[in-house]
Amino acid sequence: MVEYIAPTREMKFVLNDIIDISEISQIDRFEDATPDIIDAVLEEAGKFCGDILSPLNVVGDTQGARLTDDGVKPAPGFKEAYISYAENGWTSVAGDVNYGGQGLPITLASAVYEFVDAANMAFSLNAMLTTGAIESILAHGSEEQKNTYLEKMISGQWAGSMNLTEPHAGTDVGALRTKAEPLGDGTYLISGQKIFITWGDHDMTENIIHLVLARTPGSPEGTRGISLFIVPKFLVNEDGSLGARNDAKCVSLEHKLGIHGSPTCVMAYGEEGKCVGYMIGGENKGMAAMFTMMNNARLNVGIQGVACAERAWQMAVLYAKERVQGVAVGATKPGPSAIIEHADVRRMLMTIKSTTEAARAITMLNAKALDMGEHHADAEVREKYKGLADLLTPLSKAYGSDIGVENASLALQIHGGMGFIEETGIAQIYRDSRINPIYEGTNGVQAMDLVGRKLSMAGGKHWRSFLAEIDSFCDDLPNSQEFKSIGKNLKIAVMTTMDCAEWILAQHVNNMRSALAGSSPFLRLFSVTVGAYLLAKGARAARTRLDNNDQDKVFLESKIITCRFYVEQIIPPCIGLKDSILAGDDLFFAIESENMA
Repeated sequence: MVEYIAPTREMKFVLNDIIDISEISQIDRFEDATPDIIDAVLEEAGKFCGDILSPLNVVGDTQGARLTDDGVKPAPGFKEAYISYAENGWTSVAGDVNYGGQGLPITLASAVYEFVDAANMAFSLNAMLTTGAIESILAHGSEEQKNTYLEKMISGQWAGSMNLTEPHAGTDVGALRTKAEPLGDGTYLISGQKIFITWGDHDMTENIIHLVLARTPGSPEGTRGISLFIVPKFLVNEDGSLGARNDAKCVSLEHKLGIHGSPTCVMAYGEEGKCVGYMIGGENKGMAAMFTMMNNARLNVGIQGVACAERAWQMAVLYAKERVQGVAVGATKPGPSAIIEHADVRRMLMTIKSTTEAARAITMLNAKALDMGEHHADAEVREKYKGLADLLTPLSKAYGSDIGVENASLALQIHGGMGFIEETGIAQIYRDSRINPIYEGTNGVQAMDLVGRKLSMAGGKHWRSFLAEIDSFCDDLPNSQEFKSIGKNLKIAVMTTMDCAEWILAQHVNNMRSALAGSSPFLRLFSVTVGAYLLAKGARAARTRLDNNDQDKVFLESKIITCRFYVEQIIPPCIGLKDSILAGDDLFFAIESENMA
């Protein structure tokens, strides 16, 4: 089993040389996010993840969480690791300072989150769901609710969970049946069942604050009639102490393909008719509050995918250096070769490396857009970055999570037959990664969101200006052979993405189903274009540093080479997606449903 080493140098390069985190640090709110603080946070997070969380990854996989008469018990070592995680301040990095948080940028917290994910994805999910619940209470809760819950959630003393899905509804949240009966004193009796509730129960924290979607009597059908409720595992007394156990419990755990260390609960509310909930965000306003949680979670799931890809990369490159097999064509040394010398293994390794770096840069730019869009002093700058965050969220979630699966699969392939054996550990990464394209809105839903909503926002202003920015960037690249293919292929990708986006917008009027038929390949095309742009920014920065005699020569040269590989090997097949995107929906539905067999 290969233990995880946090890529701190790589992350610093992304933050400083690609997305320019210094622009965030110039905002008054984030003036404490100085370069030395950022470096220190990344270094310490990397150590914690490597020393404490990574060794528990296989423990979570092989021993998992258990449902007992006293509730859910996490895998051995998880509770102790969580206590240390909270005590060391990792739950509060981006937490609101008014409630005990450190007030650092989401961008820095997102970088830390990637390290936690890669070290132990099952463990990280508890923090992810808690963060989503915190954001929802902060945005939609009353002052009393904020004062009651936020400080203890941000400190890690209490956790949070997100309760949306029901057995009959799946992704169709509007079909939920969980009820909320008003008691006349501002509280509600909650009754119903939720499935797929990540970390829905455990004993790692004193309390769990469940956010539960439910319907009040007489509410409209569909999503218009949904409200959101705070349902604590233990009721909270007026003085902030814990009261009686609420009528909410885990009744079973799902047996999953992966992330065994993360309990996925079936939650029952009100089996004894005594489940108390508190409305948050107003009656029938639950979807708005839910999307605060969901958008946070979507970015974080994309980061999970990048983390899986990073861990797969570390395992694959080490194995490829050590595994000796055959004599590589072009070998310069006598005798058998390490498989890293074989051309097809190099193809797979460079694919993993380049796409992981591209997806990481997308997620970090997404996080920066959230910070800038929320806190920059200039209203025009806020509008620009809010629009960019809207565009990048489906890209981060879908491309990041798809790359996680694809690269875990490539890493397993590099391991050959040993990859199919559990002891090598790469099978766990493959299994764990497979959930990411599914939960928090399947990647098909992300593609529908991009094509159906995000492209048309503000009349298409945001994507047009972003692609125009990339196009202009191509013209400013160094005029050298080294950058020739980068500028050429990136410009082709931009033009292709623009053409497809304009066609899709036209289908909003002509045939929306045609637009949706091409939505997934369009999301991949858009993601690769943005990924290539960000890698090119890194390549240009690397060339500037090299020209200024930066001593980190091998690392910086690899940035240019990796970008060239991406634009020469990853972009061309994606350009070919244009025909699929513009093909429309005719063949999708040419065979009648009853004849599909």
